[in-house]
Amino acid sequence: MLGARIGAGLLVVASLSVGLPARAQGIPVDLELVLAVDVSRSMDLDEQELQRQGYLEAITAPEVIQAIRAGAYGRIALTYVEWAGPAHQQVVVPWRLIEDRPSAEAFAAELAEAPLTRERWTSISSGLRFAAGLFADSPYRGLRRVIDVSGDGANNTGPPVEPVRDWVLAQDIVINGLPIMLKEANPGFGSIKELDIYYEDCVIGGPGSFVIPVREREQFVPAIRQKLALEVAGRQPAVLLAASPFREKRIDCLIGERLRMQWMDR
Repeated sequence: MLGARIGAGLLVVASLSVGLPARAQGIPVDLELVLAVDVSRSMDLDEQELQRQGYLEAITAPEVIQAIRAGAYGRIALTYVEWAGPAHQQVVVPWRLIEDRPSAEAFAAELAEAPLTRERWTSISSGLRFAAGLFADSPYRGLRRVIDVSGDGANNTGPPVEPVRDWVLAQDIVINGLPIMLKEANPGFGSIKELDIYYEDCVIGGPGSFVIPVREREQFVPAIRQKLALEVAGRQPAVLLAASPFREKRIDCLIGERLRMQWMDR
């Protein structure tokens, strides 16, 4: 059963091989950044509120504004996306130019007005595919392109995450991760104990890519601020290693799908 589902998922991945549409010339920026945020139902409402607040504060944080202004162009392009299952990816705030505190505050105000949503299942692969497609329609042209994906569980539906991740990286797009590990892992279905390792081995990739895990509620806002500042500056945490394609894999990248099938077969 799992093999048939994975095979179907791989057919979807194969359709990606045609690549993304050619990008038109746009307004030059230092970075095009997609904030891809998990809104699956495994995220409690209070966790979603904390997550949203973390991004609101990070976007307007002094260190983030300083990092933006220090770039070659002194500006970045930013969009905020929410994702859950294969059929749910939503642009909450479209591409916006951020070049100073007023423009950052305007982005944050637009995000703050959007209602919180919750949807079924967790398809990191579908979220990554959707996020990658947004660069083709961006009116900006970044020196770097990054997807910042946050979530509290492994991919459990839609295409397998590894081949989609590799396809995204082939488009010269870097993927960074913010695994949310606030709750004890449910061994039957949902979150997994080593979500940070899963993100490192199965989700992130590209030059300078990194993971910043969140294990305590009080870490949430500082972690998002640190992550956004590092992404804008094009750096990685000194204590974390970038994803390496040559490192031996430490976790099954199909663990989410296997746990889901075990749960459904009970």
